[in-house]
Amino acid sequence: MIFIHNDVVAELLSMPECIAAQERAFRELAEGRAVHKPRSDIYSPCERSDGYYRWGTMEGCSGGYLAIRMKSDVVTWPSAPDGSWTEEKYCVKPGNYCGLIMLFSTANGEPLAFINDGVLQHMRVGGGAGLGVKFLARKNAKSVGFLGSGGMARTYLHAFCAVRGIERVKVYSPTKANRERYAREMRERLNIAVDAVDSPEEAVRGVDIVSTCTDSMAPTLKAEWLEPGQHVTMLGPAEISDDVIARADVKIAQGRSGLSVTGDGIVRGVGHSPMAWVAGTEEERKRLPRPEPSKGFWADFPDFADLVSGRTAGRTSDSQITFYHNIGNQGLQFSSTGGLVYEKARAAKKGRQVPTEWFLQDIRD
Repeated sequence: MIFIHNDVVAELLSMPECIAAQERAFRELAEGRAVHKPRSDIYSPCERSDGYYRWGTMEGCSGGYLAIRMKSDVVTWPSAPDGSWTEEKYCVKPGNYCGLIMLFSTANGEPLAFINDGVLQHMRVGGGAGLGVKFLARKNAKSVGFLGSGGMARTYLHAFCAVRGIERVKVYSPTKANRERYAREMRERLNIAVDAVDSPEEAVRGVDIVSTCTDSMAPTLKAEWLEPGQHVTMLGPAEISDDVIARADVKIAQGRSGLSVTGDGIVRGVGHSPMAWVAGTEEERKRLPRPEPSKGFWADFPDFADLVSGRTAGRTSDSQITFYHNIGNQGLQFSSTGGLVYEKARAAKKGRQVPTEWFLQDIRD
């Protein structure tokens, strides 16, 4: 068994490989040869009076691998003086995070690897958005408008460049220094034109691909900003309003995120959690943002499996607005990309060896 740290993932996994691995797994899902379980979270009161502890898991099985991705966070939902509302998180202290992928063989059940999820998380989400661009954006799409300038916006742009000949980018985020830093860094990395702009509407106008990449708890994009022929995608479930979805001519979801589960303590649409199992007194639960079951976790339109199997059509004209709901197959993304990283790490003799026998026992459970 091996422990694969973020630096090894960054060294071994390329964005084109990440996109291709996900496409294979999603096609397997359409063919009934892969399976996944949507993300579910458990909430418990924490040491902070303005936050909650959250444990999140998601599982997927494809290509001979089972992956479970696990996250341990303290979560808060602060509002800024400008009215913006975000979800923030950390583990132990701000700036630290705990996310792990555990990988198993489906051939014999053997535990194969632990993988830090930081780089792989960014790669799989960006790669998912790139897959949407590959299948739904115009073939001649060359320009992108970003709302948000954080790490995910960087990964998304790498993914878009992997599937389209991107030449021009506009980026907006509320903090001028952040958007200017993003523009400078991405110009140097990708050797394309990247400009920071002063409003979200300016970022969206006149581009081929529109992407919102924020941790916002409220919509960031307005339907009236959209133009014929654009492709739209997102990062978080709260970034896209019903008006934006209604404006799209073609709507495709990555996969199905909803679970038809009810019971004590089960709440749909808490913060950035599609399904939450919540502990705490009535007073403690007041720290949580108001549940919004209609929030954009659950897409009631066709998904990627419908698209690649021919059960639904994608873009049929250059004038259509297309929308890709980049949420749904999270567990499957980790089994496909995690399995690939494991194979590459073994071949390159990378990662730290951990005795497999530590994880086995002779007592039947």
